[in-house]
Amino acid sequence: MPLKRAITLPLLIFYGTGTMLGAGIYALIGEVAGTAGTLAPYAFVIAAVLAAFTGASYAEFSVRHPRSAGEAAFVNAGFGSDRLAMGIGLLIVLSGIVSAGVMVQAIAGYAGNFINLPPLIIMLAAIALLGGLALWGISQSIVVIALITTLEAGVLLLIIILGGQLEPLPAPTPTVLDGSAMLSLLSGAVLAFYAYIGFEDMVNVAEEVQNPERAMPIAILSAIVISTLIYVGVAWVAIRITPLAALSESAAPMALIFGQISPQGETWVALIALLAVSNGALVQIIMASRVIYGLANQKLLPARLGSVSDHRNTPGPATFTVLALLVLSTLFSLGTLARVTSLILLIVFATVNLALIRVKMHADQPSPGFAVPLAIPATGFVASISFAFISLVSLFLAK
Repeated sequence: MPLKRAITLPLLIFYGTGTMLGAGIYALIGEVAGTAGTLAPYAFVIAAVLAAFTGASYAEFSVRHPRSAGEAAFVNAGFGSDRLAMGIGLLIVLSGIVSAGVMVQAIAGYAGNFINLPPLIIMLAAIALLGGLALWGISQSIVVIALITTLEAGVLLLIIILGGQLEPLPAPTPTVLDGSAMLSLLSGAVLAFYAYIGFEDMVNVAEEVQNPERAMPIAILSAIVISTLIYVGVAWVAIRITPLAALSESAAPMALIFGQISPQGETWVALIALLAVSNGALVQIIMASRVIYGLANQKLLPARLGSVSDHRNTPGPATFTVLALLVLSTLFSLGTLARVTSLILLIVFATVNLALIRVKMHADQPSPGFAVPLAIPATGFVASISFAFISLVSLFLAK
């Protein structure tokens, strides 16, 4: 039974932007600021450039092969290898599960403002609730994602406007861009890159999108641009009005930032941040389950994992598999999970960019719709490989 095409272009943009905002600002602004310091806004810009090159490659591939488990189909088209395609697909599943783990931990951090329960209990309850929503139906899930994305984006814009009007904290000593500062900036950019996961999630719901050949390129590039503008603005406000040490150590960084603007509004921002990271986790659960479903339909995983509920039009066995693995991710720290996610995705992105280079060099006909110059995937490949190396170094140093 096929999946239902219920996602319109506006909803697809909300879908991608929602997961980016939930991960990038509400979950990780403290981690990025703690790593890059006053250079945090630039870390988001560097990450955005990398995301844009690879996002453009994904956009062309999504026109050529609009399927669930998109990366596996892309790599298969470029290399003609089922094993490599399956490996890339499983890496995407792993990245989705680990990424959802980041946001589930952030849920526990923000929920601590309202309920006095052990973080593990909160995380397990969040996994159960989000899993239930993912199983309920894609139409219901996408509407929830769109509503929460509108709310969280509105709060972030409010923070930029109000925070920009406050007197800044005493200016720190200007950062000297020596080797140590550059490493901190690039390490922060690797963490900030995690904030751009979302465009690869979008291609994995292609079989549920109306007119994906037209909608995907527009939605991918729109989500990256919208997120970057908001990220840079919030990062600028954060380092301007919040002590870096407190920001990097906070389990609820957005609530801390808004507390500098209005102490009375801190609780409300904590609640919205809780919804935002829940939104991001829901997107990752949906994405990972669709990749498993797609791999099964491409005969790269057991056929049982490709079955769809007759009543809900959702891939039940694939979703339950994701939820079971997500429970294991609660054993690791938030920063480590984010760095691991970035490393996995950078490896995948490098492979997808290389696959597009091969397709463009050997294809008899150009893409039927959106197409990019060969320099785009070539630059995306070099940037992804370079950032993967930096990510590996950062992960080693973080330990």
